[in-house]
Amino acid sequence: MEMIREYADWFYLIGAVLFILTLRGLSGPKTAIQGNRYGMIAMAIAVLTTFFVADNPVVWMIVGAMVAGAVVGIARARTVPMTQMPETVALMHSLVGLAAVLIAIAAIIHNNKLIELGPDLLAANGVNFHEMSRVHLFELFVGCFVGAITFTASVFAYGKLAAKKWAKTISGAWVKPVQAIIFIAMLVFGFMFFSTGNMTAFWAMTALALVFGWVWIAPVGGGDMPVVVSLLNSFSGWAAAGIGFTLENNMLIVAGSLVGSSGAILSYIMCKAMNRSIINVLFGGAMGGTAAPTAGAGEQVQRNHRSGSADDAGFLMSNADSVVIVPGYGMAQGRAQNAVKELANILKEQGVTVRFAIHPVAGRMPGHMNVLLAEADVPYEDILEMDEINSDFPATDVVLVIGANDVVNPAAKDDPTSPIYGMPILEAHKARTIMVIKRSMATGYAGLDNDLFYNDKTMMIFGDAKKVVEDMTKAINGTGH
Repeated sequence: MEMIREYADWFYLIGAVLFILTLRGLSGPKTAIQGNRYGMIAMAIAVLTTFFVADNPVVWMIVGAMVAGAVVGIARARTVPMTQMPETVALMHSLVGLAAVLIAIAAIIHNNKLIELGPDLLAANGVNFHEMSRVHLFELFVGCFVGAITFTASVFAYGKLAAKKWAKTISGAWVKPVQAIIFIAMLVFGFMFFSTGNMTAFWAMTALALVFGWVWIAPVGGGDMPVVVSLLNSFSGWAAAGIGFTLENNMLIVAGSLVGSSGAILSYIMCKAMNRSIINVLFGGAMGGTAAPTAGAGEQVQRNHRSGSADDAGFLMSNADSVVIVPGYGMAQGRAQNAVKELANILKEQGVTVRFAIHPVAGRMPGHMNVLLAEADVPYEDILEMDEINSDFPATDVVLVIGANDVVNPAAKDDPTSPIYGMPILEAHKARTIMVIKRSMATGYAGLDNDLFYNDKTMMIFGDAKKVVEDMTKAINGTGH
């Protein structure tokens, strides 16, 4: 134990380097598994080192909490379906925020208890105590309010992604003024706390931060949820880093900063992919709130589309030289990733070149489609990002869109009046033949109709994604009906 105390900073340094290698590994699918292993080793080093260097730890509480967390975490990891992964990630972010709030509260209460005992009594018991400085109070202020916002915002994001009735989107002219009032009041009470140490101000700041997290995310549209999840990941990191300063734990500072900065960078990349600013996403007009009108009030525009069968699609793909598959949230809903992998394998056996095109914001969380395809063991070299594949669409014989909508909507290129105009998209409309699997002609998460579905080159195939893909595979094998 003494050796661990003496070399704690060295152990933390090793952990920090491993966390950096984790992020490096997670930057590419081929190295992601190794990156995860680095992260697990780093976290084990951090936890064990902190456990042994802590002053007078209550062992049974720490071990009990770790065991309970491990049991819940392992059970959830083994049972969560990929369709529920986005809300699971959001829920995990909420726990990081809650932990930051509870640590801040515990640190302040502990400090105040020691003050009540008095320096003489503490000195008589060999306790070397220094009252928290203004700097420490400021660190607690930042860590606590960021953690509180992260907690309630992540809980709401979880509810929205899981389609819970209590996670209702709020809208109206009153929303932004209320957000501003709550935020300013939170900062005022926070300033009172770290300048005077007033506990009433601290509790008021914490309560307002919890409320602000909810009303801040509640107006955001469903189409923007991938960015929100990424941003909340960043916030959870900054909350952890702030508490790390308070606890004087270098490992927590480093790990929190890495999570915070990487989440912020990812949020920027995703906003760029949507041609929007982070301010517009969080405080501007929301995508996914309501469907964009396509006609006058009470009027419905009827547009012609061409529909076909799985047999038709199978015949076209088996006679093509190149096929590009564009997965969207519909593939996740239908749990069709394994069926899609089998379809791709059958086409390859017939000499067809098959690749997958991934949009940065497809699905409901960052990298959602990559996760699904990795689960189905789709070869990494077959998965191409938007910038890599877009130039190939004009020479592609068949594009198969599975449950994607907004990320292939030509309005982003052609319609200056569209809310998504300027957003980079997968240019599937340039392919020679387009096939789209959807349950119906309903709009996507951004609430916008899609001109691609009415294109003369497009064939709509209606039904559950998994069932349709399986029927396509049967048709290619010559066993379709």
